[in-house]
Amino acid sequence: MSDQGVETISAREARRIALAAQGFTERRPDVAGKRHLLKTIERLGVLQIDSVNVVSRTHYLPLFSRLGAYPRPLLEEIAWGKKPALVEYWAHEASLLPPSTHPLLRWRMDDARAGVGTWKGIARFLRTHEDFIERVLAEIETRGPMPASELNLGAKGAQGWWGWSEGKRALECLFWVGDLTAATRRGTFERVYGVSDKVLPRAVRETPTPPREDAQRELIRIAARAQGVATERDLRDYFRMPVAETKARIAELVEAGELTPVEVTGWGLPAYLDPAARRPRKVAANALLSPFDNLIWFRERTERLFGTRIRLEIYTPAHKRVHGYYVLPFLQGEAITARVDLKAERKKGVLLVQSAHAEPGANDETPALLAGELRLMAGWLGLDRVEVQPKGDLAERLAAVLP
Repeated sequence: MSDQGVETISAREARRIALAAQGFTERRPDVAGKRHLLKTIERLGVLQIDSVNVVSRTHYLPLFSRLGAYPRPLLEEIAWGKKPALVEYWAHEASLLPPSTHPLLRWRMDDARAGVGTWKGIARFLRTHEDFIERVLAEIETRGPMPASELNLGAKGAQGWWGWSEGKRALECLFWVGDLTAATRRGTFERVYGVSDKVLPRAVRETPTPPREDAQRELIRIAARAQGVATERDLRDYFRMPVAETKARIAELVEAGELTPVEVTGWGLPAYLDPAARRPRKVAANALLSPFDNLIWFRERTERLFGTRIRLEIYTPAHKRVHGYYVLPFLQGEAITARVDLKAERKKGVLLVQSAHAEPGANDETPALLAGELRLMAGWLGLDRVEVQPKGDLAERLAAVLP
């Protein structure tokens, strides 16, 4: 205990608490079913969506990291099937969510309608194209769910907004404000937009809108459960909450005894413990982590937890990249011990390790344990083998333990 009576937690204990909260202390099932996926997503609270497919789209990967080689069509079924068990909205980023979370974000939809808390391009388009946006909404209401490619309204794409057409911009505006939602995904991951009042599950549509403060408190509770122990910034980032409101909601939860203030050695910032968080004495996980995995997506927290600086280099010019284009850190036990730049060469049936770098915590077991996860991933992706290119200080040892 500190002089103020606040419990002090070691950095190692905080890391174990965080790993347990994220599901890395549980044994992978022999065969993962729908129930396992839903339980994992409920634990995480949110599953970030990203379209980059050089290995696998990122929303598949956190489930693989925790459950192993689950059937990928199961996620597609619960997310975009005939009776989806998840919904889409802007949570951390574009995300898949349990349906019960959707009403907790209606305050964000209201903010977006007022041009607050959204992209500048969205806010500007909402302000300057009100009549056109209403026409697009009427079109979806009349014709039913459709992707942007089938909406023949407005000018075609040119510069800015990734070359989006005016119709696509209007659809995204309507998605932000909650009038439209994702009815499904089609083809190469194209979002199909439907009217929320017709597409969302009845339970969501019939849920009364909670007061803003109540909804934000519940989002903080979810973030606290998913992280175990966290700073104010960690809690705020999980659902990208406003600064002042996050601080107010945390204070209210502390006052109510639903968050426990603690000090974590070396963090240098006040932290908050979920009173129900598990405190394992050891973590023995082995997992490849998507760069968008909930455990590491907030880089500042990752550095505090693991002493490892993780940076996304997708948008870095190739000659300036340190570790590679799509780099997955390797969680070995309680440490990040390596990182590998991966690419799925689907036509060749190869999971290509374009570079492999060791981290300070790497040991003699790292190459073999990493190889095991790479083989598992290759099989899960329907690839025949793993190949290692001779780049990075771990590449030679990794290649030596792979057939």
